[in-house]
Amino acid sequence: MIAEAKEVGEKRYRESYGRYLEDFVVGDIYEHRPGRTITGSDNTWFTLLTMNQHPLHFDKVYAEESEFGQIVVNSALTLSIVAGMSVSDVSQKTIANLGWDKIRLVAPVYIDDTLYAESEILKVRESESRPTQGIVTIKTTGKKSGDIIFMTFERTMLIPKRGFAVDDKANY
Repeated sequence: MIAEAKEVGEKRYRESYGRYLEDFVVGDIYEHRPGRTITGSDNTWFTLLTMNQHPLHFDKVYAEESEFGQIVVNSALTLSIVAGMSVSDVSQKTIANLGWDKIRLVAPVYIDDTLYAESEILKVRESESRPTQGIVTIKTTGKKSGDIIFMTFERTMLIPKRGFAVDDKANY
């Protein structure tokens, strides 16, 4: 999503990203850019930081003996990156993530792969208990260069209506 410049004072503007509930239309697809090339350092640090000790993610000799023939990037890292790629477009204004569903890992990701993401709007509805908010469900697809799908997941979020986001307040 292109940043919106909101006036917050005389000759003073603040960039704002994300969408309000009214901006989501079922069936729309948002392509998230830029892409992200995965490095060996990204994978090793994330794997060790999260205490994942599977050698497939950081032992080259072990990985070469596996069916993959090389180190496989930690899938929790790819999930985090793909979700992060969507934030400025679909969830920058989100009040809360309400759920993650149907996470599917359909192809391996390797060091030096470049990842891209896109999100399709599946459901949009007003909240029954919060009149200034609504609920949006998206399906996000992670793709490697060459348009190879490696991951899909659904995410449901609580989204404010226009005028009710934190960044709509001048003091923010």
